[in-house]
Amino acid sequence: MAGQAKKTGAQKSAGFEPAMAELEQIVADMEAGKLSLEDSLAAYKRGAELLSFCRSRLEDAQQQVRVLEDGMLKDFSASAESGTS
Repeated sequence: MAGQAKKTGAQKSAGFEPAMAELEQIVADMEAGKLSLEDSLAAYKRGAELLSFCRSRLEDAQQQVRVLEDGMLKDFSASAESGTS
């Protein structure tokens, strides 16, 4: 597992979905009791990194949605409302 943590460190830039898949696999392995104590600690550390990355990506996406709602989407609905009056 420690080798996997080193190998996958560069995968952060791969995107949200691969990070979530890796995190889900880590959780499954830990819940199944497949890992030694050392591997569990390494998996926990990697999981914390992945969780932080995924939260950051979700916050970025939420911010982009807010920008769209404040800009383009509100302008669109304002146009639609003025067209129906």
